[in-house]
Amino acid sequence: MQVAPPLAAATSHPDTASAAATEATPTPHSAPHSASHAISEANPTTEADSVPAPAVTDSAPTDPRPADSAPGAPTNPSTNPPRAHNAAAPTAPDASRPSHDASQGGDAPRPTPPDAPLDDAPSPARLIIDTPSHPAPAAPATEAPLGTVPPAQQPTTFYRGVLVYAADVTDQVEAVERLRVSERRQREAAVTLQRSLLPQKLEQPDDLRVAATYQPGGTEAAVGGDWYDVITLGAGRTALVIGDVMGRGLRAAAVMGQLRTAVRAYARLDLPPHEVLQLLDGLAAEIDASQIATCVYAVHDPNEGRLIYASAGHLPILVRDPDGTVHRAAEPTGPPLGTGGWLHASGSVPLSPGSSAVLYTDGLVERRDRDIDEGVADLERAFAGAAGSPQVMCDRLIRSLGITADHDDDVAVLVLQHPARTGHDAELFHNAALELLGGVEAAPRARAFASGVLASWRFPTELRDLGVLATSELVANSLQHGTPPMRLRLRRTDRRLIIEVTDGDDHLPRRRRAEPADEAGRGISIIATIASSWGSRRTPDGGKAVWCEFALPRH
Repeated sequence: MQVAPPLAAATSHPDTASAAATEATPTPHSAPHSASHAISEANPTTEADSVPAPAVTDSAPTDPRPADSAPGAPTNPSTNPPRAHNAAAPTAPDASRPSHDASQGGDAPRPTPPDAPLDDAPSPARLIIDTPSHPAPAAPATEAPLGTVPPAQQPTTFYRGVLVYAADVTDQVEAVERLRVSERRQREAAVTLQRSLLPQKLEQPDDLRVAATYQPGGTEAAVGGDWYDVITLGAGRTALVIGDVMGRGLRAAAVMGQLRTAVRAYARLDLPPHEVLQLLDGLAAEIDASQIATCVYAVHDPNEGRLIYASAGHLPILVRDPDGTVHRAAEPTGPPLGTGGWLHASGSVPLSPGSSAVLYTDGLVERRDRDIDEGVADLERAFAGAAGSPQVMCDRLIRSLGITADHDDDVAVLVLQHPARTGHDAELFHNAALELLGGVEAAPRARAFASGVLASWRFPTELRDLGVLATSELVANSLQHGTPPMRLRLRRTDRRLIIEVTDGDDHLPRRRRAEPADEAGRGISIIATIASSWGSRRTPDGGKAVWCEFALPRH
């Protein structure tokens, strides 16, 4: 492309002055357009001067101003004369196109004939000024410094970063929510398992009133392995158990369930408390060597008026006497279950009529900011002032120790009362005993004694006859297989008749099938047939006790 200098164009084209004059003289039909064009030519500081013109190509007209003139400078006809090849008279507007009124705002676009040559087309700057609806050309791109994002890409990068950040936050929130839901479901499963492994309904002994409460930890605490149980052993004796598996979650609850089942199985053997814990110790190591547990196993015998117990690293039993005095049982008689290799021993505390006792887990008295002995002392004071039924006492102890739904550990409490019976209730509980002396003469004396006692207790004739028969068989078995001292004890409660014979031999009888020709071996089979239940156990003094029960008819 070749562009002639302006001065040379003015010299080589003598008709330039006349063309300029012709262009400056508007026709009647082009007055609005000429007026706007004159204004745009006379005002050098218009939008066209402030916006750079598009680059000049071979097919586009060139800028009439010299290359060294700055934008916005005044236009001088002598220095920047119009081009000679544009000296033709302006073309009349097309009648088919509507005329543009100045009152409609802006300047009317300059019409261009379809057959006009390329050089007769208006200049780009003039089109921008004359056509306000024409979009303004973009600013020339400048080279961005190294390491920066070009301005045209900054909004896209920014919004893309915002979206990525929002997606990350959303993913994190969803992950936290999924984790919270998973933890809640796992805790609910552990609580459900824990409660299903606990007794759904406590056995109610004849001579004791018992109640228990279990409260899991708050929502932020995992479920532990606390458990309790009440087991009737027969002959009026009752076993009371409470324990705590160290640890949290489903595993602790599962170990607790296995230990509780094992305790009930061992209790049916009617073993002394320390022997039960000795068996549990070996079983706990087999179940899970990494788990240890504490436990108290206590047995109440109404004939002795004492609570015989063994403790495997558990907190001490609290006993309240009828006068309100509270005292602790001795220190644990052995290490926790699962440690192995240790021998357990049994202890005893008095539990006379009118007394109460409480067994509990560490969640009731243990706090992070104080010693556990202070918690036990607080429990002693609360237990001394607690009154009412065992269930009421459980609730009061929990409230007194500040246990709430948000407590950080699970709690198990077992309260038992040995009520002092008076009036009509006292008539329903009787005891009678006879020392069996004189060898074979003891059997008829025992039958006569039983018949008289059962008649005084106003039992039906049928029950009285069955009681006398059972007494005769038990005494005969003791006289044949036992050693002195021997003793017969008859006891009645509001629900059953108990017949028990003790002697000095520790060999426990077994039920066996007697052959038709055998002269012995039918006594225990007869007792098992006529009685509601029967059993035997070893006594602390080295002997044994054999007993049977008859259920009393309900009126």
